[in-house]
Amino acid sequence: MISNSAITFAAALTNYKHEVSQALDDILDFWMSETCDSVHGGFIGRIDGNNEHDATAPKGAVLNARILWTFSAAYKLRRDPRYHQTAKRAYDYMLLRFIDQEYGGVYWTVDVNGVPLDMKKQVYAIAFTIYGLSEYHQAFDEPRALELSKQLYHLLIERTFDRGRLGYFEAYQRDWKELNDLRLSPKDANEKKTMNTHLHVLEAYATLYISWPNEELRQQIRLLLEIFRDHIISPESGHLILFFDENWVAKSDTVSYGHDIEAAWLLLEAAEIIQDEQLIPEFEMIAQRLARAAAEGLAGDGSLSYEFEPSKHELISERHWWVQAEAMVGFFNAYQLSGEPGDLSLSLKSWEYTKAHIIDKERGEWFWGALEDGCIMPGEDKVGIWKCPYHNSRACLEIIKRVQNLLNS
Repeated sequence: MISNSAITFAAALTNYKHEVSQALDDILDFWMSETCDSVHGGFIGRIDGNNEHDATAPKGAVLNARILWTFSAAYKLRRDPRYHQTAKRAYDYMLLRFIDQEYGGVYWTVDVNGVPLDMKKQVYAIAFTIYGLSEYHQAFDEPRALELSKQLYHLLIERTFDRGRLGYFEAYQRDWKELNDLRLSPKDANEKKTMNTHLHVLEAYATLYISWPNEELRQQIRLLLEIFRDHIISPESGHLILFFDENWVAKSDTVSYGHDIEAAWLLLEAAEIIQDEQLIPEFEMIAQRLARAAAEGLAGDGSLSYEFEPSKHELISERHWWVQAEAMVGFFNAYQLSGEPGDLSLSLKSWEYTKAHIIDKERGEWFWGALEDGCIMPGEDKVGIWKCPYHNSRACLEIIKRVQNLLNS
């Protein structure tokens, strides 16, 4: 006989899956209806928090690559031909406008007409391009996408990999000469190696490995996991260290709760993709430790704050959209590992907060974030260089998959 508690548990999970499935539909519908640039091609570069379109905004490689990944991944689940059409739009625009045919790699931004604007080579952007192209290959069996992914992988190894001290340098000029300002954004430290870039190089390589199970690539993934274990995860606090010099000397004590919880599941996923029997149990433990560290930023309403500055004793209590999305997945992953109902509760509470404060129920998509009092953060984009469909769509896709696996077990 099935107990009442088991029925209640299954019903709660089924409802969670149903709600995020509807949320995924809504996100994808917004991006298809609001962001396609019918005048200049590709996707519009910016839509503000009030859904006002900026028809002249630059277009970013990261945003285009994340759209490419999102609609490719969604197509794998839903087989909706509209998703194929949108993914192809991103794919075609990436090849036409962002790939640097002369020096290799991708431009950081192009203008509204697709003319290169900021031509620096940011490893982060190249990683996301590999990520999107690899997912596109898996969804649509496009050999050119896989070939370009492999070319970009070899380019990163040749141009940016630090063979002596390991890891990847952050950025270069268009022609691969040294660059003085290496930062992804003005808020970042100007350092040669960063957690963020290494996390997304790992994510890109793991996705490429599914399409191309190459032994050298496998060893690079393993090496990146070891770098996280040995350098990036603080042995004292369990948080990620964000910035380093070329010798892996830490240059920041800022805590990023969103990256802690995102890395918690992404690192383990990479170990599982390469089926490394030594690293999988190790990163199962690391995933739970990172989730515990991230939970230090939780508020009573289930929301996860953005950052903490220990040296200033300052909590940045903004609740950014991507942080809540990653919390949904990261704490669910912790539950799958620990079996502790409290971990599942944290995932569900993240979703409840997101529904109440982050999702724009009137005009679609998710707001950038909310303040501690629940008010929407003013002046932030709904679409932009950094505001994309990747974190929230991926969270929905992951929850759908993980809930179904639990219900089937």
